[in-house]
Amino acid sequence: MSAAAVSLSLDLLEPYKFGFFGRGLVAATLAGALCGVLGVYVVLRGMSYIGHGLSHAVFGGAAASAVMSINFFIGAGIWGVVSGVLIGRIARRRILGADAAIGIVTTASFAAGIALLNRYGQARKSIEAVLFGSVLGVSWGDVMAILVVGVIVAVALVVSYRSFLFATFDPQVAEVSGVRVSYIEVTLMVMLSGTILVTMRVIGTLLISALLVIPAATARMMTNSFARMLLISPAIGAASCFVGMNASYHLDTSAGATIILVAACAFTSVYFFAGRRARTRVASLHHV
Repeated sequence: MSAAAVSLSLDLLEPYKFGFFGRGLVAATLAGALCGVLGVYVVLRGMSYIGHGLSHAVFGGAAASAVMSINFFIGAGIWGVVSGVLIGRIARRRILGADAAIGIVTTASFAAGIALLNRYGQARKSIEAVLFGSVLGVSWGDVMAILVVGVIVAVALVVSYRSFLFATFDPQVAEVSGVRVSYIEVTLMVMLSGTILVTMRVIGTLLISALLVIPAATARMMTNSFARMLLISPAIGAASCFVGMNASYHLDTSAGATIILVAACAFTSVYFFAGRRARTRVASLHHV
């Protein structure tokens, strides 16, 4: 191996000398896979705005947690789950659409967070970390939280695979057929809230919706199979986070922003090279 190749290898491996980078890399990769899985349901149900909305809703809980000096996961978690369930309930009454429900609940929560931030300035540093992410500051406890939520989501989706599939593509017929669509919707909202809660420290509330949408949208252009989407999307999400983390170190850029840019590059590449048929696919997916 030439001296130049050895030097390049050493440069590429340089960030792995730091423990905080290793923790951040593991957390980001797990977060990308988790967001990729749930993103499939978000994209196929036409709820791409939900990630953006729920992340803003959780911001209110994060602000309250910082101000009251209570555990972040308790305050933001309760706030996020309640917001997610409220969105689902309001939208289900059909008086308002899901977009209006998201707008009302999440903007009110975000406004509450801003008001708390303005009133109690000492919370500013904590809230900035929530807004923009602080992946290099995550602990092994944060990594474990992502892993636990990931396992719970995976088990729920495997056990109720057909119910989630049916409710995603034809909720009216699913309900007539005996599927408890309301239960599926609440479960999805709770899983989304939990996912946003444990991953927002990695990517930040302002960018997390992109990590939910971009890998799933990319996978959608690559296959007509719902089952394959559930494999391809988390793979793209995890790979984007892995590559983005390494690139951010060498480019000296924000980890969260670099991760999203890598995912966007993957989407753009697939968009241009997958062909016209892939770009114009309708939502008629096969189950296997």
